[in-house]
Amino acid sequence: MRLRKRVVAVLGATVMATAGLVGIAAPASADPCPSGATCAYTSTNWSGAPGPVYGDNRDLSIYAKWRGAESIYNNGNSCHVYIYSKVGYAGSRYPLARGTGWQNIIGSALWHHAYSNLWYGC
Repeated sequence: MRLRKRVVAVLGATVMATAGLVGIAAPASADPCPSGATCAYTSTNWSGAPGPVYGDNRDLSIYAKWRGAESIYNNGNSCHVYIYSKVGYAGSRYPLARGTGWQNIIGSALWHHAYSNLWYGC
């Protein structure tokens, strides 16, 4: 009986750990990204207050959250979004599907340089 309880406990923990790794659906922050926006966070894992933007933006470098971006989430209503590493839709371009995000952009051209966005697929 004791062995059976351990097996059930281990299986339950494994399922919970696996569920935590699958999918990147919604921000895990106290302040979620508002509906219709794409949000930059100055911490990984969408933690802290979001820096929401709406529509196409040629220069996001004026916003501290986007200058210091470490994670990004697209909570757009109907569109995907391209995030660019330079102003004016230049530099490296990264597509981000609606309802998804990047929990950690370290090592990418966007790390502290998410400088413009352009919606597509609407």
